[in-house]
Amino acid sequence: MTVVIGFEGSANKIGIGIIRDGEVLSNPRRTYITPPGQGFLPSDTARHHRAVILTVLKEALEQAGLKPADIDCVAYTKGPGMGAPLVTVALVARTVSQLWGKPLLGVNHCIGHIEMGRLITKANNPTVLYVSGGNTQVIAYSERRYRIFGETIDIAVGNCLDRFARVIKISNDPSPGYNIEQMAKKGSQYVELPYTVKGMDVSFSGILSYIEDAAHKMLSSGQCTAEDLCFSLQETLFSMLVEITERAMAHCGSQEVLIVGGVGCNLRLQEMMGVMCKERGAKLFATDERFCIDNGAMIAQAGWEMFRSGQVTELKDSWITQRYRTDEVEVTWRD
Repeated sequence: MTVVIGFEGSANKIGIGIIRDGEVLSNPRRTYITPPGQGFLPSDTARHHRAVILTVLKEALEQAGLKPADIDCVAYTKGPGMGAPLVTVALVARTVSQLWGKPLLGVNHCIGHIEMGRLITKANNPTVLYVSGGNTQVIAYSERRYRIFGETIDIAVGNCLDRFARVIKISNDPSPGYNIEQMAKKGSQYVELPYTVKGMDVSFSGILSYIEDAAHKMLSSGQCTAEDLCFSLQETLFSMLVEITERAMAHCGSQEVLIVGGVGCNLRLQEMMGVMCKERGAKLFATDERFCIDNGAMIAQAGWEMFRSGQVTELKDSWITQRYRTDEVEVTWRD
């Protein structure tokens, strides 16, 4: 049996999870929440992580009923993400690895999401839509790499939603995306927004600029409600994502779609993707907020796969990087 502990803290979530041969033993998490209308700055987020990380570590071990001696490997998020929070988590993981005398493993955050999704849903070889606050990619596995078939050419879909939430002062608790999703359910009027798909890629910055500029005018003149804008933004963004996912499926001859990343828990996105999959006779796989939102168990699971295939990270190589593409990693654990 192989037991791996995973440390995740690339953005405003700090999570530590423990995996034993595909079983999630513990997965506690904390979120840094800012007031409405504000985002989270790297230095403030890192300060939050530093304040709670040892408490979360203690919780992870207690919930799993394990001692440090029971751990076989310490995995941490190497990147991509925000610099200061990544450094905070890497420092703790490095220290723990040395104190406990355990091997260390730097994990690609995106691959953590994919491997957790595969573990939980039992999807075999899906086309992956990875959607979060920092990333938007359509991915498929081929020849020891997770290949990126399409991606955003500017900002991520989650970033677009978060920044729109700031414009109309939607609460960040539990997350701006969740609150937009709830408001969108009450929207009834569709407001036409720019729709920007460029081949396999998407662009969200133009939509954001348009809706930032138009929101207050439309709301103050009574043309539509805030709920209508939330509904319209979701419908437009998610239609673009479904389109490029379907194109990647056709290209790969795939009959499975796996949605991962924080935006992946949005039930409207899952519903729209489900309609497309049904029309193609394909299967849709998705996880709930325990595993699609950043968490430690996903880093532990990717670390488990990497460790079992013979990978370790030497101390001198245990740095972090804010830019770390999904297709840079050699996938040694899949055929």
